[in-house]
Amino acid sequence: MVTFPARRTRGTASPSRGFTLIELLVVLAILTLLAGLVGPRVLNQLGGAKSKTAGVQIADLDKSLELFKLDVGRYPTTEEGLEALVKRPGSVNGWTGPYLKGNVPSDPWGHPYRYANPGPNGGIEILSLGADGAPGGEGEDADVRNKP
Repeated sequence: MVTFPARRTRGTASPSRGFTLIELLVVLAILTLLAGLVGPRVLNQLGGAKSKTAGVQIADLDKSLELFKLDVGRYPTTEEGLEALVKRPGSVNGWTGPYLKGNVPSDPWGHPYRYANPGPNGGIEILSLGADGAPGGEGEDADVRNKP
């Protein structure tokens, strides 16, 4: 003999398998606390990554300038700038570039790198002015330059 389950009538409560409002609020509170604690640390690490990227790019430009000097016998002048690494300056003998793939990169904040020969301490200087694009500063606004 086959039996069928009894029909439910209106007004009978079925057991609920969902979450209560209190449980959802507790989970949201925990997630908010975690985001408040972890978020600023993650953003600080992201900012530090841009400064490190600028340092790596400056080191690559410095190495490319060394190759330019080996071929030409001197570093590019301030007027020739870093463009001398991708386009042959007019009066240069021995240039076998380009010494960079593509164009001269901008710093991680979108500003062009500054180049000076001679720099303030003698030698060459490659400089990024940081996030604010102004001399000096601290943290992400600090200048990043090649080591003399």
